Amino acid sequence: MAELHELTAIEQLAALRAGDVSPVELTRHYLQRIARLDAGLGAFVEVTADAALARAASLEDEQPAGALWGLPFGDKDLVPRAGVPTRFGSRLHQDFVPDATGDQAAVLDEAGGISLGKTNTPEFGLTGYTETQIAPPARDPWNTENGAGGSSGGAATAVAAGLLPLAPASDGGGSIRIPAATVGVVGIKPSRGCVPFASGLDSPGGLPVAGPIARTVADAALLLDVQVAGRPYPYATAAPGTGPFLDAATCAVAASTRIGVTTVSPWDDADDIRLDPDAARAVAIAADLLSDSGAGVDAFDWRPRGYAEMFTTIWRTSAARMTLSDAELELVEPITAWLVREGRRLTGAQVLEALAAATAFERQTITAFAPFDAVLTPALALPPQPIGWFDARDAARNFSQQVRYAPYSSFVNVSGLPAIVVPVTLDTAGHPVSVQLIGRPGGEAAIIALAAELERRVGPMPRPTVWDA
Repeated sequence: MAELHELTAIEQLAALRAGDVSPVELTRHYLQRIARLDAGLGAFVEVTADAALARAASLEDEQPAGALWGLPFGDKDLVPRAGVPTRFGSRLHQDFVPDATGDQAAVLDEAGGISLGKTNTPEFGLTGYTETQIAPPARDPWNTENGAGGSSGGAATAVAAGLLPLAPASDGGGSIRIPAATVGVVGIKPSRGCVPFASGLDSPGGLPVAGPIARTVADAALLLDVQVAGRPYPYATAAPGTGPFLDAATCAVAASTRIGVTTVSPWDDADDIRLDPDAARAVAIAADLLSDSGAGVDAFDWRPRGYAEMFTTIWRTSAARMTLSDAELELVEPITAWLVREGRRLTGAQVLEALAAATAFERQTITAFAPFDAVLTPALALPPQPIGWFDARDAARNFSQQVRYAPYSSFVNVSGLPAIVVPVTLDTAGHPVSVQLIGRPGGEAAIIALAAELERRVGPMPRPTVWDA
């Protein structure tokens, strides 16, 4: 009989509702795995075992209700939960315990989920890797010498290692897709204006949104449905797509589906972007599989220009919004201090020009991608990198390293488009290699259907050895 963590999230929910396993039994199973394995993985920065078991026991006194009833998850350590330390990956907040729970956590509670604690994240979620001054790094379960990416590195590690069935996450420049691709799981970055409590519309450039990380496309779609339905939509502007997205995971690919393929990134004219052969091979394999499914697959010429200056200005502007004193800037990570200081040097005119350029880039990208139901790109340009590879002292070099590792991520946030990463092949070391599918505005259903088709055609992927530990 399969171990509980070997079941998909949807299968675990079915077992809970059938009474084959209780919320307490499932919660205890995951807590035991975390206690046994996480010291070598760095997925969690806080485990709330007593609260989780009490919550599970309380659910057993109720009728099964809610889309996640009895299913464990972890809060990213950027999300407040009342009474639980919320450190934002920074030693500035080592002792901060919020009084109120944020919507990103409350929505999953209301759906019947059980939080097991806080997943690891870099300082303020600013980087595409998860190595901080206050916690062990989040590691790739396939090779723990390597990092798990970021900023949702702990969430991705937990899912890949079988410490959680799924996890909520957030993505302002690739923070769902980078770690999901690094450790070989599924991650969805929704359209701007899709998830009510994290739409992106309240931040410079509309970059950060909430989304799911899971082991399968269907599991990720399930969690996305919960996130989308969890709150009334509070803005006049919303993404045009509608759910439920779980239905899309079982849809066949229509013969009319058109997919564009490109390995061009908008950083190509500004940095030394080199595509790893395994990443290029994964794109070719995915293109062939989707063509075999009946979709029309075509390479297309996409040559964006001037992106780098615009994005770095907006990213620095976002960092400059943090109210950190000079003394506090001496205590944060060098990359954080650099982004904040560089952001504060910007003039109002420079910021407004960058925001206008971002809006123009959004229009241009949507127009360029419009002939296609989805655009297929690499998920990452490079394979997972060793812990310590990102320069801890030279912030400008660090930023460039992040760009060279994941040049296909941030432009999707600037464009406001949905994207999903899914593993499709293995490299010579047996590590999963993923691709990215980018949809039209509100096109989550289309890319979920295509990713599910890839998943079916690829078949079951192997698991890291820690899976059986």
